[in-house]
Amino acid sequence: MTNLILHIPHSSDKIPFDTGYVVDRKVLDQEIIKLTDWYTDDLFLFEDSIIVKADFSRIFCDTERFSDDSQEVMAKYGMGVLYEKSDDGSVIREINTKLREDILNNYYWPHHEKLNQAVEEQLESNKKALIVDCHSFPSKPLIRDLNQEKNRPDFNIGTDSFHTPDYLIEKSKEFFKNKGYTLGVDWPYSGSIVPLKHYHRSKNVESIMLEINRALYLNEPGNQKSSNYIKVKETVTEYLKIVKTACNNQ
Repeated sequence: MTNLILHIPHSSDKIPFDTGYVVDRKVLDQEIIKLTDWYTDDLFLFEDSIIVKADFSRIFCDTERFSDDSQEVMAKYGMGVLYEKSDDGSVIREINTKLREDILNNYYWPHHEKLNQAVEEQLESNKKALIVDCHSFPSKPLIRDLNQEKNRPDFNIGTDSFHTPDYLIEKSKEFFKNKGYTLGVDWPYSGSIVPLKHYHRSKNVESIMLEINRALYLNEPGNQKSSNYIKVKETVTEYLKIVKTACNNQ
């Protein structure tokens, strides 16, 4: 039986070391509150799954960005793999070649190797792997968000034309409609992670992203859980069960 690989890249608020930062901790904490996918490591907790979690904040190293800034659309805003600017465009960190290499070699690449290893193990034992890319998003667009539409959905699935089969998209649409939630498909965020080794090479590596609107479970703009938190967690668990069952029935 194929077990879900849960990729959780943005739940941590930890800054492993402060080399390069040119602002104080208060400024960093404000940015962390704004950009962290709060509690996604708990909301997506699921039995028998394989968890690949980044134990460091995305403002330290964003494992979902391309390592090469020339390939990363957000790099032009100073928010590539290593954030140099905050959401409002202020400089928060200065990166030199050595610092970049140190962080990529000790944090970015080891994280991606864990993800790749999880995929390899599932392919070996089941001939198939399914990654669920686990995220949340603010109810109002960030300044640097590429999509600035304000009427955001309750949930958002991100797809890849090669790695997201139609059955996953249809099951997602059906599930959230039946639950009474609105669902964006590749809106406001698109795509879903796949290890580079298998990217657009192996159809047996399937991937779908699920994003939760933070207004559903947080008292925005802070990071305190709202009274609806448990209900949202139960909804996510039910969704993951359906996705896993559908995957194993293919």
